[in-house]
Formats: sequence, C-alpha cells, structure tokens
Amino acid sequence: MSQPRRTQVHVDGPLTNISIAYNQGAENFIADKVFPILPVPKQSDVFFTYDRTDFFRIDTQKRGPGTESAGSGYNMSTDNYFAEVYALHKDIDDQLRGNADSPIDLDRDATEFITLDMMLDREQKWVDAFFATSTWTGSLTAGDITPGDLWDTVAGTPLDDIAEQADSVAEKTGKRPNTFVCGPEVWKELKEHPDTLDRIKFGSNAGSPAIVNKNLFAQLIEVDNVFVPQATRNTAGEGETASYDFFYGKNAALLYVEPQPGILKASAGYTFSWTGLGNNNFGTAVSKFRMEPLKSDRIEIENAYDQKQIAADMGVFFSAVVS
Repeated sequence: MSQPRRTQVHVDGPLTNISIAYNQGAENFIADKVFPILPVPKQSDVFFTYDRTDFFRIDTQKRGPGTESAGSGYNMSTDNYFAEVYALHKDIDDQLRGNADSPIDLDRDATEFITLDMMLDREQKWVDAFFATSTWTGSLTAGDITPGDLWDTVAGTPLDDIAEQADSVAEKTGKRPNTFVCGPEVWKELKEHPDTLDRIKFGSNAGSPAIVNKNLFAQLIEVDNVFVPQATRNTAGEGETASYDFFYGKNAALLYVEPQPGILKASAGYTFSWTGLGNNNFGTAVSKFRMEPLKSDRIEIENAYDQKQIAADMGVFFSAVVS
C-alpha cells in the first residue's frame, strides 16, 4: 500500500521554542557583589581618609583639679576615584535581519552576547586587581598566606588557618572579616575536608548526611558571605583552539567589606559606579541606534565604574592552597 514519504509530509524548519547557546548566568559572577557598589554622580571625585593610627591610639589621661584635659587629634588626607568607561557593540546588518528565522531575535541575542562579554571583562579586572598575590596586608605576616599543610591534605587545617588570619585582620583594623571568596577547585576540597566535616558530623544521620553548603561553611568560619564564583573564560584568541578555565584558580581571600558604606567607615574596597552615564546606580547603559552608512543597527553597552581597594589591611590572600 502506498504511503506518503516522511519528506512529503514535513519540511524541516527551525524550532521556535529552543535554541542552544553557552550563556553564563549572573550568579556565576561576583565582581559586582564583593565590593559594595557606591553610586556616584560624577565620573571622578575625591574622598577623605582618616589616619588609622590616630584613631586607635589611646590619649586619654587622668585630669587633676584646675587643669586642662588631655588634648588629642587626628590626621586626614584625600584619595580619589575615576570611573573609566568600558564599551562594546555588535552590529546587525539589514540583510541578516531580513533573512532571520524565528525564534532568532537578533536584538536580544546581540544584547545578551555583549552583556556577557562585559561581565567577563569586569570579572577579569577584579581578579587581576584584588584576587592576586601582593595585594592584601591583613595577615599575620602582612603578606600572602600559603599553608604549610595544603587544604586538600588530611593534615591541612583550613578552618584554623582562616580563623587565625581573621584574628589578624580584626587586631589590625577593629573589623573582623565578613566575606570569604574561593575558586571552585578550593571549594571542592573545603566542603569535603575532615576539618570541616568533623564540625558538623554530630548533626547528621542516615536520612540527613553531613553535607556542607556555603551558608553552613559561612557559619563555621564566622562570616556573612561565602562566594564560590563559577564564571569561566576562554583564554584563546578568535580562531585559536579554545582553552577554558575558572577565573579564581586555587586561591582564596578573606575580606572585610562594609555592608552599608557611609561616613567614617572603612572597607577592603568599594565599586564607584558613575550614575551619570546610564541614570542608574550601576553605571550601565544599553543603546540601539542606526548606523546608516553600514545599513545596520548597532547594539551597544557601556559601563562606568572604578573597582578600588580602600584598605589593604582589611584583606588576606591565600595563595595556592590546594595542589
């Protein structure tokens, strides 16, 4: 009995409810989360800093009858920020737009593509500047810390190592670190380390095994936030064989960051975000405009910010803590 062939009853076309793209969600990135965002109305300005040594010195003295009280004072200086403008665009030419099938949305795709690139660039800048050796001075040695027994060994004592350096920052600054950052390779070892599991094992049973998540680990090391950024990058150039890796490597950082920036407050760092560029607190502007000579529409993103270290002694960098 004759029957229609498959190709006679169906012509292949693009699905309208699915497409494949290797996009990374905002939750993978932390460069805009670790340092508090401080919206500023101008691209550059100065701010006042007070000398820590004056604020921590004790000058109070006993006062005798008919005598003046002891006098004291403090020194001030200024620092500055400059919100550089970073930008990227993607053009959509008329011929491409006129020939695109559903579900392709060229404007949406271009916006997400350049936004991801901007997020990758921002993450790279934060890592290069603040998740690197010779950056933080809050440790007992005023330098980077590499444990004698690495955190992926049974002899390692990551919780004690972190607590020891947290005490050092608190002693130097009056602020105990409230933020811990580590790469996925470090987190893998920390959450399975005997030093960690031993602290929580008595709360586990057959139906509820000892499983360490970031919130629980934050309680163990007495911080408010534990960040394990999953952002990954391709370090090869266009046309070269791709090479992927996580941004944060085998390192960790312990920081005090001020949750509510204001007068007479210090922080490991701030992100000065220029509100005048995009009329929002993030200093971001996305534009679409016509490039008539090119017969194209341009989707462009700009971001104006300055990620700035404020207090080097409010941070500790743990370098190469796993093998």
